Amino acid sequence: MIFDWDYPMAEQPLPIPEPLGIVLLSGEYERAHYALLMATAAAATGRRTILFATNGGIRAFLKPRADGAPGWTTLAHPDGAAKRDAELRARGVAGFAELRQSAAELYVQLIVCETGLLAMGLTADDLDPALPGEISGVVRFLETVEGGKTLSF
Repeated sequence: MIFDWDYPMAEQPLPIPEPLGIVLLSGEYERAHYALLMATAAAATGRRTILFATNGGIRAFLKPRADGAPGWTTLAHPDGAAKRDAELRARGVAGFAELRQSAAELYVQLIVCETGLLAMGLTADDLDPALPGEISGVVRFLETVEGGKTLSF
């Protein structure tokens, strides 16, 4: 039976969407931007979303540089991450800063990989303290996403 006619449609409970895990492995601007775009879109639909940053992807969450530029501007792009971000914003696409803020507001769970930090020669002090998140490992990510789907960027 597809419908339970004795149960009004407006009162039928909506299924709880399975969690979505997003692995950000790449240090390329385009991949990091799209991982954030995907994470915020998923969270906006009510889906529990976990963003796991490791290796080069950790650069998306670095603290501001000494010159005041956002840490994410160290992401790789042929024209520079800041220039590409400005181009996207000029075309009406959400920029990196807006996506990071939206991810925090939508409660995207950020996990920065402890092993990835070591592999990149970084520490917790290199991360942007304004971002909510945790430093943990692959096991924590897998436990958090259990029963859900995983994407990789």
